[in-house]
This record gives sequence, C-alpha cells and structure tokens, in this order.
Amino acid sequence: MALARVCAYEAGLRMFPVTTQKTATVLIVEDDGEMRSLLCDEFLSAGYRLREAKDGDEALKAVLQSEPDLILTDLRMPAGGAEYIGRLHSLAPHCPIIVMTAFGDAGLRAKVLQAGANAYFDKPVRISALKLKVEELLADGA
Repeated sequence: MALARVCAYEAGLRMFPVTTQKTATVLIVEDDGEMRSLLCDEFLSAGYRLREAKDGDEALKAVLQSEPDLILTDLRMPAGGAEYIGRLHSLAPHCPIIVMTAFGDAGLRAKVLQAGANAYFDKPVRISALKLKVEELLADGA
C-alpha cells in the first residue's frame, strides 16, 4: 500500500506516492517554497514521514500539535532566529533540531547551538551530509 505526502502550499494540494516508510517523522521548516519542496522530496524518497511549515510561527504550532522525531529548519525566515530555536527546544526538549542558514557566522553558530540546536549547516547544504546527520541524530535518540 502506497503512502502519500500532502503539501498544501503554493499551487494547492500535491500527492506523492511512496512505497517505503521509516518510523521517524521529520518537520521541515523553510520559507523558500522551492527549497522546502526539494528537502521534502529528498526525505520522502528516503522513507521518512514528513510535516512542513513555511515559517517559525507555523513550526511552533506544528510542534504544539504533535512533536516530531526531528526538526530540520531554516534560521533566517519570518519568526526565525536564535530565539526561535530556543522556543522550539523548550517546546520539544528531546527532539533533535538541525539548523540551516545562508547568513551565518561563528558567533551565530555558537548562539544557535547554545539555544538548543543539535547541528548547524551553512547553505548551500550538501543533501547527503544532511541525510547522514538526520540518521545519526535519530539513531542517538532510539
């Protein structure tokens, strides 16, 4: 039986059939629709269950509804930033958080990790490295 991902952004609903599934749910938070779609496609094809949010406020609401197994989030977006990472961490203290940003430096990296992120990637991100980190963090939590 095939599973489907429903994406309610941009051009309405899209359904993608999938034949494999891992037990982990990943929340992908990205304000750039194309980047969010790329990340969703990559992690969906790897077999993860997905939830999506287009900004920090939507991500916080999604976590309040149901805590995911891992959060993969952009940093510089509406309602984003290091304080947003701290709020995510306080709502889901046992949920690994991976941060991606194109506008970071060593000081921001330290601040984000101190706020509760488990990993930090500068954009452009190598998808293979991102997938390895997701697998590593999920395995550590198992």
